[in-house]
Amino acid sequence: MKIGELAQRTGVSVRSLRYYEQQGLLDSTRTPGGQRVYAPEAVDRVELIQLLYAAGLPSRTILTLIPCVTTGHATRDMYAKVRHERTSLQDRIDELTRARDQLDEIMEQVRRAGITEEAGAAEAA
Repeated sequence: MKIGELAQRTGVSVRSLRYYEQQGLLDSTRTPGGQRVYAPEAVDRVELIQLLYAAGLPSRTILTLIPCVTTGHATRDMYAKVRHERTSLQDRIDELTRARDQLDEIMEQVRRAGITEEAGAAEAA
């Protein structure tokens, strides 16, 4: 598929797809006219890249993880990197969960105390 179709199928801009190629995260072949052509598996690869970016991983780290996904094999160093990233991600999830729980408590306190229509009404009461 051509770059425009890949962009449409993944919801990622053409510019981002070119960046992924520059970073070594995504491969394409070229037509005789120089147009990029991607294998069908590129959709899954781009979705994985997007997911890892959303999780906060930088392209350099994603690049080290891609071979594990492609081949299913990893060196000890690669595996250690994957474990480290997973631990870091879990720490962030735990932090976000604690923040969400605190907001839930605040919302419950507000519901019990009553919700006013105007911002200044609570101060006047």
